[in-house]
Amino acid sequence: MALRARLAPPQSRLREVWPYHTAKIGSIAACILFANDRRMEAETYLSSGYGIRMAIQSKLRGWCNFSQLARVWMPNRLKGVLVSPEYGCPFFTATQVFDVRPIARKFLAIEKMNGAKDCFVQDGLILVTRSGSVGRPVLTYGPHRGVVISDDLLRVEAIDPKFRGWLYAYLLAQQTRAMTKSAHYGHIIKHLETSHLDALPIPIIDDATALDFSKRLIRMLELRNEGYRLTLEAEAKFEKALGTLGVKNWGEQGFAVRASQSFLAGRRRLDAACHNPGVDAIHHFLAEHGQGFSTLPEAGYDVWVPGRYKRIPIEDGIIYRDSADLLEVNPDLPKRYADCKFGDKFRGRVKDGWILVACSGQVYGIIGTAILATQTLNDQVVSNHVLRAAPKKGSVPAGYIVTALTHPLFGRPLVKALAFGSSVPEIDGDDLAELPIVRLKPDEESSIAELAEESAIASASADLLEREITTDAEKIIAKFMVE
Repeated sequence: MALRARLAPPQSRLREVWPYHTAKIGSIAACILFANDRRMEAETYLSSGYGIRMAIQSKLRGWCNFSQLARVWMPNRLKGVLVSPEYGCPFFTATQVFDVRPIARKFLAIEKMNGAKDCFVQDGLILVTRSGSVGRPVLTYGPHRGVVISDDLLRVEAIDPKFRGWLYAYLLAQQTRAMTKSAHYGHIIKHLETSHLDALPIPIIDDATALDFSKRLIRMLELRNEGYRLTLEAEAKFEKALGTLGVKNWGEQGFAVRASQSFLAGRRRLDAACHNPGVDAIHHFLAEHGQGFSTLPEAGYDVWVPGRYKRIPIEDGIIYRDSADLLEVNPDLPKRYADCKFGDKFRGRVKDGWILVACSGQVYGIIGTAILATQTLNDQVVSNHVLRAAPKKGSVPAGYIVTALTHPLFGRPLVKALAFGSSVPEIDGDDLAELPIVRLKPDEESSIAELAEESAIASASADLLEREITTDAEKIIAKFMVE
């Protein structure tokens, strides 16, 4: 008899074990679950921050709620009324306040907005992010004066001024950051409220320790303001040496240009940005009022961009800085990668005095921004999206080159005009290396360079001091938890 095909159930397969991670599981008493905010998110109770909080609150004495030492408040929601720069007041978003040199992109008609005046700040006010990456603190200084600061930042004021330094250091500590992250709420975009900060447990320190933190905070604020002042002074000298430029056509309403007449026609690029008549006008003005041009190689610099490499995340790896991390005040640096060549012979590391230029990012943001490398970057890897320019013997002073590249009128527009791409614009390293940089008289270049380099040193010293108080605060919290 012939055999016929029959329907049969599929053979059972062994259940595969998920190899990448295991689910976090735990149990808590109902009285804890329904206390305070009555939070139902599992991550609130399974995070390391919740464990740190319980360890501090389990102590019978030696701590208090944050609200007993500080007043935490937030302005009312702003309904922005946007106007042209000549009519409005500059506005900074929550992320812009962390920039070393924030540049306003929006201008508001504050007389038409309720509560806008509550968003101005004085030097030394503690701000804390309350949405997105929550709990990140920053201290206001020079660039924030006379600017409307986003309502997405909580304001923290010390009830007793002697504790201001300790409050800021406490908010910087990794244990506190973990506690704020465990207290946030929301599914897509996380949020933090004033009540969450108020309820944080903070160890009580003696007056001598509090005074020490406050002195270092004041010194850090002085250094940040000094660095900002010196940058403005260097830019003012650079502009004074060249004169006043009035550009009427920045191409915002569209423009037409002949290929044969374009200053950058030799690049044969079809991107409109590099043929902008405003950029063309700057080039011609610099050619008329400067002392000639030099490219980075002609100015005595070795220029390169590291090649691509494979990133292997590990917990105890090398500290890694993206291009955005170079341009922020004491940035978060959570990325750690296994040590490798990182794309160049220096294994991704940089040295004091090098010029670093971000080659990736949005045109309205960080792309094309140049800084001087300082000791704050020691033993860290810098992204391959950052161009390196290493000075050789007899090179043009690095401080002058940085000022020429970053000047708001004579530098930034020229560098950003090199960008190409729509989603994430890029600047080709060869294009940047061949960008004509205006030259001045030797004594003018030297004085500008001196100011820019002193500014970089002051800002780096402030960052190192901030790291120092953060480390000390973490030690105090860790010691309190085990005692």
